Amino acid sequence: RDLIQTASFMLPRVKKRPRPVEAGARGQEEVKFNEVTVYLVERKMGSSRRSFLTSLARSKGFRVEYALSDEVTHVVAEDNQAGALWAWLRGSGLRDVSRLQVLDISWFTDSMREGRPVTVETRHCIPVREPVVSLSVVTECSPPTAAASVSQYACLRRTTTENHNKIFTDVLEELAENSEFNESKGPCLAFRRAASVLKSLPSAVHCLGAIQGLPCLGEHTKAVMEEILIFGRSFKVEEVQSDERYQALKLFTSVFGVGPKTAEKWYRRGLRSLKEILAEPNIQLNRMQRAGFLYYRDISKAVSKAEAKALRSIIEETAHWIAPDSILALTGGFRSHRGKEYGHDVDFLLTMPEMGKEEGLLLRVIDRLRDQGILLYCEHQGSTVDMSKLPSRRFEAMDHFEKCFLILRLEEGQMERDGGLQKDPGESRGWRAVRVDLVATPVDRYAFALLGWTGSRQFERDLRRFARKERGMCLDNHALYDKTKKLFLPATSEEDIFAHLGLEYVEPWQRNA
Repeated sequence: RDLIQTASFMLPRVKKRPRPVEAGARGQEEVKFNEVTVYLVERKMGSSRRSFLTSLARSKGFRVEYALSDEVTHVVAEDNQAGALWAWLRGSGLRDVSRLQVLDISWFTDSMREGRPVTVETRHCIPVREPVVSLSVVTECSPPTAAASVSQYACLRRTTTENHNKIFTDVLEELAENSEFNESKGPCLAFRRAASVLKSLPSAVHCLGAIQGLPCLGEHTKAVMEEILIFGRSFKVEEVQSDERYQALKLFTSVFGVGPKTAEKWYRRGLRSLKEILAEPNIQLNRMQRAGFLYYRDISKAVSKAEAKALRSIIEETAHWIAPDSILALTGGFRSHRGKEYGHDVDFLLTMPEMGKEEGLLLRVIDRLRDQGILLYCEHQGSTVDMSKLPSRRFEAMDHFEKCFLILRLEEGQMERDGGLQKDPGESRGWRAVRVDLVATPVDRYAFALLGWTGSRQFERDLRRFARKERGMCLDNHALYDKTKKLFLPATSEEDIFAHLGLEYVEPWQRNA
């Protein structure tokens, strides 16, 4: 009970849309910079973070409005698509949108650090993106000449470093998430496959004709894309975002240890906020969920590449102190050059060069982290690998390797000079909690686990689908099985697995499907 009460003070406010604040109703803060009036865009930022940043700015003498009006001089957005943002501003009813400074959150954080409005630089600005408004242009352009060469399988496509169609893929992935909450597996997969195809295109789509002949783009997807091309926004996804159930399930599942089924159960009990969950006496949180609430403010923040690099050094040093010849790999979106600057957590794969030597290693690493005082939470799961039941045809099935789900304390002093901790503006604490997954495998299974844990999720799904449908094989994180020859195919590297499947090797940074 003490733990839950402590956690309640760390939680953000209920995610309800704040009421517009009337002019002059800003409390007692003195306005020091009358020439600047700031408006923070709630989209992507979230209401609780927006409220916090508003209070912070006002405490430093900034004028911040909750309602967009002609008095606003500086519009600040976080992770918004330029095209959709400008289209929204043009349709907001303002007299002259062109006079606005439309800025990235970096200008705001720089200003908070300096305690004054800093000079607007090019890097701060969100550039204008002119929307396509002519239906004839949308429907009559020519299809790309390379459309026929785009495969339905992500493992036969290579994604570019930059996603040129993020304005579409963000919407499709949000619709996929909503379908997942509704347990609509078909639409969920359809939206994710469509988004995956669009991510692989070498240039932006400016008309519907450009996607003719591309696989996995159904009528529903095309209708959503057409809406964005014409209006610069998706009314369908805006409807989803305003849905109370979607908002609640998205909020609940942002807590470590809470899945869609638990979130749905809480929603059906009439709960709509994290504080309501903590205050409900009939809800018994498990150990993982209690940790999720306790460290929510930290682990709900993105993890930077610099933080992942620091954690790798810590765990590698720990593993080598126990076993100097141990092998540690950073997996997931941070692996090699997969291009991700931020992630939700950090994944590591651990093995030994000699079979059997990995047994007990993971538990010793956990004990060492605990002795160092940086282990905030740990859930350990022993190995349940049974080769007679593998490979599994269920993509969603969690692999059976020994693993632990951790929350580690990362200190500011453990960071290198090229990056600091991800913290809220004004945060004085010199550490943050970070989610880490650590998996131990036998060396003969290492290549399969490395491939599976690298991702992306859609790439792995399509790789397994290709193996099953095109090669008559079964692939998962443990093994590759040839159903025709009735034998397991050995692999000491990812390249070996691609060779068994008759595929060209795809670098990790080209797997952002």
